[in-house]
Formats: sequence, structure tokens, C-alpha cells
Amino acid sequence: MGRTPVKTLPGGAVDSDTAPGTRVAQEGILRRQSARESAARTYARALPIVPVRARGLTIEGADGRRYLDCLSGAGALALGHNHPVVLEAIRKVLDSGAPLNVLDLATPVKDAFITELFHTLPPGLAERARVRFCGPAGSDAVETACELVRAATGRTGLIAFTGACHGRTAGPPDAPTVAHDGRVTRLPYPQDYRCPFGVGGAAGADLAARWTESVLDDPGSGTSLPAGMIVEPVQGEGGVIPAPDAWLRRMRQLTADRSVPLIADEIQTGVGRTGAFWAVEHSGVTPDVMVLSKAIGGSLPLAVVVHHADLDTGEPGAPTGAFRGNQLAMAAGTATLAHVRQNRLAERAATLGARMLSQLQGLTREFPCVGDVRGRGLMIGVEFVDPEGKTGGDGRIPEAAAGGDGVGGGTGARCRDDAVEAFTVPGASVMPDRARRPLPASPERAAAVQRECLRRGLIVGLGGRQASVVRLLPPLTLTDEQAAAVLDRLTDAIRAAARWHESAAAVPFAP
Repeated sequence: MGRTPVKTLPGGAVDSDTAPGTRVAQEGILRRQSARESAARTYARALPIVPVRARGLTIEGADGRRYLDCLSGAGALALGHNHPVVLEAIRKVLDSGAPLNVLDLATPVKDAFITELFHTLPPGLAERARVRFCGPAGSDAVETACELVRAATGRTGLIAFTGACHGRTAGPPDAPTVAHDGRVTRLPYPQDYRCPFGVGGAAGADLAARWTESVLDDPGSGTSLPAGMIVEPVQGEGGVIPAPDAWLRRMRQLTADRSVPLIADEIQTGVGRTGAFWAVEHSGVTPDVMVLSKAIGGSLPLAVVVHHADLDTGEPGAPTGAFRGNQLAMAAGTATLAHVRQNRLAERAATLGARMLSQLQGLTREFPCVGDVRGRGLMIGVEFVDPEGKTGGDGRIPEAAAGGDGVGGGTGARCRDDAVEAFTVPGASVMPDRARRPLPASPERAAAVQRECLRRGLIVGLGGRQASVVRLLPPLTLTDEQAAAVLDRLTDAIRAAARWHESAAAVPFAP
């Protein structure tokens, strides 16, 4: 990279003085992809580029254009693209002549990976942990974890939370095939902007916890004691919604008191992403099971389940997967885990992420279409709304809750009661006065911002309810200068999308 002269395009995007043939080649590749691949493509539809080189935050397309990648393989690239320590680890295995797939046999590469992983685990779990390797996807690990707690407890039910995304196989609680399975109970996940109880903040989190306790204890709830509870410390695909620390501690207490294993889904939040090595560390919670994937493979497919030794009742031949012995992924994962730990990149993510959140929160005052900005560490979401839409029942905050005591606001600055303050995630979300009554989600505006970002050389993802949240998942190696460039391009993209919507709204309707 860096071999081709570049020029600045409107809005801060970059292009390169490449021959027209390179663009023609890219267009041909994209046409063939459209003709031959399934219509189930997701990222390829919104991001019509053909990456050919990448390093750190930067991707270069086949047409010579360069992009700042804040998608990071959906959070799988903790160190960005092709980090030197990862490449060195992979080359070392390749050059050694070691086997690349050994199922569950012991190898020096696997031993080094497990040793490094144990260095990072919460102490309360590391002391008596067991590791189970499974298929390479996060959904494989979730399915394995669910079967693990079912086998250990002899129970079948599971508790999950609204908005959660735990994978796409038949086993995870949100898979379409079991969405209405009586074994899975969905309970409210606390959030400020679209609180299911219409109050937000600590009051909403308290109500969510009370509901969970009632379901667990009420014989008439229709839910028997479950085999386990699975929770994301920060919902990713659900819209970048951090769980309040006190609420998560309460879930830990509720499950511990009833001998219900607590499963923490750290597939997207782990390896420093949220400003702690594992997101549960923010609340001081030690789960019984941790589901890990994405970044632990150092950009290569790898997934594991870490669980308390008391749950280790699996019989030989239990669901695991033929690719659970991926040696390249274990080597890359060891290098990634060690680099994040030794260079304190989680702490760096906390500092830089807080700064970026603070700057992004100003967007809620400048742009009426920005309903909420929230996140933790370098896991940030910007929710887009229809400023002309009527406030509906989707998390509406009543006048009383939106008053001067700030109980409905969900930010520490407006919380006066100690109990309310206890459920607040510092810096997680900002709800300006005009947005205390959440407006309808606007997936069209979010998609427009994503398109404008791409035009400016910035790659972002979408998520949340109705895909109305622009998500930032930059690598933990992000520099101050790169962070400033990301924010500048995002802000300019929002401004351009807002102008487009204003001009479109001004055009008279012609029947």
C-alpha cells in the first residue's frame, strides 16, 4: 500500500490515479458476484467494493480507492487488517511444517493459545475453568454453551433477552427455527432510548430486573427454572446497547441464588473492544460460561466455550465440529491476545472511545435525525430517527419521566437518586431534551449515511432495530489522527444525508 498517488475527493474521500482498466476490472468482479452469488448477500450489497490490499484501519479496493474500515470484519479484527504480529505468527506455523487441522489433539500451538487465554480471563473463572473447542463460528460456540448447561442441569429452558443476537444455527436462542420454541423465554433488556417500560435509565433497568425475578419465581409465569441465562454485556447487532453494570450484577445474583448458569456472550465484546479485556469486567461479574469467537482468532475462524469446571459433564463425541483444531487461527489468536494484553489496548480503547463518544454526542444537537449516541470503548452506535415522525409506543417516555429529576433520561448527569445512579452506564448513552420521547427509527436515513460514508472513504456497518443504527467497530490500534478522520467523515456524511432528505421532502408530490 502507499504505492499509488492519491487525491482528495469532495467530503474527504480519497481516490487514486489508477488506469481506467482497474475500475473496469472491479466492475466486472462485482457483476459476476451479483450474477453467481446468492441474493442472501448482506455486506456486499451495501458496500460494493473489491478489497485487494489491507493494513491496519485501511482497505484498498481493486479500483485503487482507499477506505477507513470501521467494520473490522464485524468486530473480528481487534488489531485491524494484517497486523505484523499476526502475520508473523501465521508464517511461523506455516514454515514449521506443523499440521493445520488436528481436531482436538494436543499441540504446542493449542497449548500456547490456552495458556494466553487463561492469562486474560476474569480471575474468578480462570481459577477453575475448562475450555471446549467447537466449530469455528460464534453461533457454534453459543449452541455448544446451550447444550453444555442443559446437560449439566438436566433442564431444557433458556432465558435470553429482547434484541439479542446469538447466531444463526438451530441451537442459539434467536435462531428462526426456535424463535417460538417454548424452551426459550425472551425477557426485556434494559435500555435508555427505547425503554420497553417507557421510563428509561435506572428506573427502566430496575423494572427489567424485577420482571426477570418474577418470571424465575412465579409458578404461574409459564416458565420453569431454566438451564441457563445468556446475555450480551453490550448488545451488538441489537444496536450497541450497553447493559447497566448494576443490572448485570443483579442478573448474576438472581441466577446464582437459583443455581442457573449465567452465560456471557462475549463474541463481539471480548478482547478489549469495550474498554476492558472482557466486557463483564466492567460490572465485576464472573459468569459460569463465556462464549468467545471473532477477535480471539486473530482474524481467522475460531470459537471456544470457557466454562466452570463443575459444568464439565460432556461425553466424548458431544457436538464440537471438524474444524475445532484450526492451528493457524490459534496461533493468530495467541498473538492477538498477547498484543492486546501487553500493550494495554483495552485501556486505550476505553480512553479513545470515551473521547469519540463525547464528540459524537454533539450530533444529537446538530442533527434532528440523530436520535441517540451510545456505546462503550470502541463499540459505538449512532441511531437515526425520523424527526418528522410522531412519537409512538415504542419506548415512549411520559412527561413525568422526562421531567427535571432526569429519571427517564438514562444519563448520570440527570440522576439524583442513588438507586437510579446505580443502574447508569457512565457515558453509555446521551438523551437530549428533544429526544426524551424517542422518535420512529429511520433505516432509510441510516442507509443513506452508510452510503455517504462509503463515498467519503469510510466503511461502517448497520444494526439495531430496523437497521437504523450506524455502528463503529474500529481496530483497537486506532490512532488519534485516524479517530479524528473517522469522525470528520461520519459527520460530513450525516450532513450530506440530512441535506438530501431535506431536499427530497421539499419536492412536491406529483400524483
